[in-house]
Amino acid sequence: MSTTTVPARPPCRLYLITPPAVPDLTAFAGQFVQALEGGDVAALQIRLKEVPDAEVRRAVEVLAPIAQARDVAVILNDRADLAKSTGCDGVHLGQQDGSVADARRLLGPNGMIGVTCHDSRHLAMEAAEAGADYVAFGAFFPTTTKTVEYTASPDVLTIWQETMEVPCVAIGGIDATNARTLAEAGADFVAVSGAVWSYPAGPAEAVRALNAALRGELQGILKSGG
Repeated sequence: MSTTTVPARPPCRLYLITPPAVPDLTAFAGQFVQALEGGDVAALQIRLKEVPDAEVRRAVEVLAPIAQARDVAVILNDRADLAKSTGCDGVHLGQQDGSVADARRLLGPNGMIGVTCHDSRHLAMEAAEAGADYVAFGAFFPTTTKTVEYTASPDVLTIWQETMEVPCVAIGGIDATNARTLAEAGADFVAVSGAVWSYPAGPAEAVRALNAALRGELQGILKSGG
C-alpha cells in the first residue's frame, strides 16, 4: 500500500520594503547592501510614496542591480507601468492600484504580481483566482510606517495556508520579537521595513535577528550579543 507524502512547506523568508521616502539614495543603497550581508532576503519592494516618477526610476536604477545580483526580487509598489519600463521583477498592487489582469498584460507571464488583501480571505481568493503570484495580509501589529486601516489575525494565515496554494505575505509591525509567530501561523514571507532600517545595531544585525527569529533561534542570537 503506497502512501502520499505531503511536501514540507519552504521556510518563511524576509521581504524587505523601503521607507516611504529616501532622501539620500546613495546612503540608503549602502544600508541595503548591509541588510543583504546580514542574511537571507527574498525580495525588496520599492515603495516610494508621493514622489515624481523620475525619483522612482532613479531608485530602481540604483537598487535593482544590487538586489538582482544577489537573486533578490525587485517589486515596485503600485505602478505596473513603471515596473515594466524600469525592468523590475514585478509589482505590488493595493486594492485601488489597478487589476491583476491589467498588470499581467503589462508584465507578461513571468512578472511577479502581489496584491494587498488587508484582513480579507475573500479579497485574497479573488486575487489568486485572477492570477496573483502572492497575496499580502495585515497589519498584524501596530506600525508607524503607514496608517493602519485594517488589523489582521494570524488565523487568516493559517486558514489560507490550509486551503490555498498561492503564497501569502504577512505585513505590519513585524520585527524579530513577533516574526516567528506569523511564520508558525502560516506566512510564507514576512514583510519588514522600519524593523530593518531603524534597527539600532544596523540593517545587517536586523536581518540577522529576523532570520534567526524565523528559524526559532532568536534567543541564542540575543544571548550571544548579536
